[in-house]
Amino acid sequence: MTIERIGAERTGAGGQNLPFSPATRAGDFVFISGQVAMNERGEIEPGGIEAQTKRTMENVIAVLALAGCTLDDVAKVNVWLDDPRDFWTFNRVYASYFPNGAPARSTVKSQLMVDAKIEIDVTAYKPLG
Repeated sequence: MTIERIGAERTGAGGQNLPFSPATRAGDFVFISGQVAMNERGEIEPGGIEAQTKRTMENVIAVLALAGCTLDDVAKVNVWLDDPRDFWTFNRVYASYFPNGAPARSTVKSQLMVDAKIEIDVTAYKPLG
């Protein structure tokens, strides 16, 4: 099986290189690296969990598109929240992205590596050819 790295290496705040591929395809599976609420300037989106969940989901959608996928192709989602009190607001925003039923998901409380309130990674299934 061939592994394909998808997307250009990106930079974060201060222009620091982020040493990972936005996505990797392995056969019919596409793995999207953890996305946070990083805006086009490489900074974390200001605002609370609602604004950061929207930005994070839009970032997930953008990386899925690089691999020729959409949210409809997502089989599994992993979510890290830095504050469990944000769970219900996060859930409301998240649900709006999956009006036809959401994929399998795990959500845990975790301290994040950047000053963000949320991180999301996904696994999509999109057969080649």
